[in-house]
Amino acid sequence: MLKANQVITITFTLFAVIDVLGSVPILISLREKMGGIQTGKATVASGFLMVLFLFVGQPFLSLMGVDIHSFAVAGSIVIFVLGLEMILGIEFFKTEKGTAPSSVSVVPIAFPLIAGSGTLTTIMSLKADFDEYNILAGILINLIIIYLVLRSLNWIERILGKAGLIVVRKFFGVILIAIAVKIFKSNLSGGAT
Repeated sequence: MLKANQVITITFTLFAVIDVLGSVPILISLREKMGGIQTGKATVASGFLMVLFLFVGQPFLSLMGVDIHSFAVAGSIVIFVLGLEMILGIEFFKTEKGTAPSSVSVVPIAFPLIAGSGTLTTIMSLKADFDEYNILAGILINLIIIYLVLRSLNWIERILGKAGLIVVRKFFGVILIAIAVKIFKSNLSGGAT
């Protein structure tokens, strides 16, 4: 059953983790280097990875002998570190360089920039607290936002400017840290019972 409050929470959580607005400077740089971004291809590839991990992630964890609460606690730590990265401007997670221009829409945009380890971990962490239908709705809303942002890079760059992009990134960093603490608290007690 779809619940509006859950969909809103999931949407904002994924939006903060994906940080597509904070990635605008990187996306603009990639677009200039590679002569464009295939918006549809990047969006579909990102969505495929997120939905695949939503449904296959838990059986994979079971195979490894890890329960969802333990994974959610570990995921909350990753989300916390991502939030710190956004606020402090320190790069903890590195992306691979030397990607072929023909695959720029999938690597590094769809993975790891949009559907990277932080996003996939967050989806698994959310699964501990929210219904799959609500997570799917949150993913779909974020894919629409991702598509619109990729299509509007020039306009966003003009409107926000460099200072505006920094403010947006730091704001969502604080939200991510708060979300990480909430996930950590609820799953630490959930895993103990």
